Amino acid sequence: MKRITIVAGARPNFVKVAPLIRAIEKADGASYLLVYAGREDDPTLEASIFDDLQMPRPDVFLGVDSTSLNEITSRVMAEFDALLDRQPTDVVIVVDDLASTMAAAIVTKKRGLKLAHLVAGTRSFDMNMPKEVNRLVIDALSDYLFTAGVKSNSVATREQAEGAGTYMVGNILMDTLRFNHQRLTPPSTINHQPSTYLVFTLNRKALLADEAKLQRLLEAMIQAADGTPIIAPLRGLAYDVVTSLNSKLSSLNIISSLPYLEFGWLTANAKGIITDSGNVAEEATFNGVPCITLNSYTEHQETVSVGSNVLVGEDPQRLAEEVSRMVKGEWKKCALPDRWDGRTAERIVQILMQ
Repeated sequence: MKRITIVAGARPNFVKVAPLIRAIEKADGASYLLVYAGREDDPTLEASIFDDLQMPRPDVFLGVDSTSLNEITSRVMAEFDALLDRQPTDVVIVVDDLASTMAAAIVTKKRGLKLAHLVAGTRSFDMNMPKEVNRLVIDALSDYLFTAGVKSNSVATREQAEGAGTYMVGNILMDTLRFNHQRLTPPSTINHQPSTYLVFTLNRKALLADEAKLQRLLEAMIQAADGTPIIAPLRGLAYDVVTSLNSKLSSLNIISSLPYLEFGWLTANAKGIITDSGNVAEEATFNGVPCITLNSYTEHQETVSVGSNVLVGEDPQRLAEEVSRMVKGEWKKCALPDRWDGRTAERIVQILMQ
């Protein structure tokens, strides 16, 4: 029996973990343990998330709750190490690039266990970003580097350690989107018809911290939208900051964050999306919805080179130009990148079982 331990560090990880669990459950001779780094009562884990994704709740909660990246790293290392004393495993899968992800990766290799990194090879090439350090460490330690696209595959292959293997398995986010596409639900609080509104999401702390810059971006976006309604489902700090700025603008329809299936319907049926989220940009490419990313880079270049995504950095003028094209229906042609076929989790499990 191949024992697989999956470590999720934050809510977005579960969207990528759900198809893995389904694939493991279908495989002969495999079992899994799902571990969450946070608390069982983590407020970011709304009650509906596991039902929406049709997946079980984590088997183990490490209970780590901190805003300090170094404290998160040390506490997850201690808790995960103790867990592996109680729950032996053959391979550990870590997802994305959080401090908790890196911590679990370090513990795994110190114990001489096989380590798999889901969504390997992503790079910003900015060492001032903590996540970039995490990515480098995790990829350097991993025995299995599972990549989502050609560029990531090239990076991972070039940097992989001796004895490791790089596999372009595709984008696992698409497994979840395809599985749930017919289950998406219109939000009860939204009355707009499909393709008549824009969606705005924001999460990046650096942008939220510079309120003057953020206000200029919001003003440019609203003016260029030219009366097209902008719905902004936000949570936590983003909700508070944008609500405060919107009191001066009064043009955004700010709502609380939505359950997964409702948010998926809202973005899939939008006229366009403005975001700083890589996951949201990937979903937009899958749905063929025009997308603007408030960043100068993306870890998934195929959303720009093949898909519907455009990068504008934090430049209000460029943002206004692209929003204007978006509302006028003058967007570029786009297509689905390679291996966005919904079989990524199946490929991963096949490789692990070999």
